[in-house]
Amino acid sequence: MLNNSKTAITNFVERRIHTMRKRMSNALLKAKTTLMNPSGDQMTGWLIVVLIVVVVGAVFMTLYQGSITSVWNSIVSKITNLLN
Repeated sequence: MLNNSKTAITNFVERRIHTMRKRMSNALLKAKTTLMNPSGDQMTGWLIVVLIVVVVGAVFMTLYQGSITSVWNSIVSKITNLLN
C-alpha cells in the first residue's frame, strides 16, 4: 500500500512538472527540427507529424468522448426540432 502511494505521489509530481502541453510542444519542436534539417529524411518528419496528430486526436477523443457525444446529440436534436 505504501509503495502505491509513493508511486502515485511521484506520478502526480511528474504530471505537474511535465504537463501534456509541454510534452506536445517538445514533440512538435522535435518534429519541426527534423523537418527543417536538410540532411534528414523529410518523409520521416512528416510521418512523425502525422503520428503526433493521430495520437493527440485519439487521446482527445478518449478523454472527451462523453462530452462530444452529448454536444453532438444536442445539435442533432435542435436541427430535427427545427425541421419538424
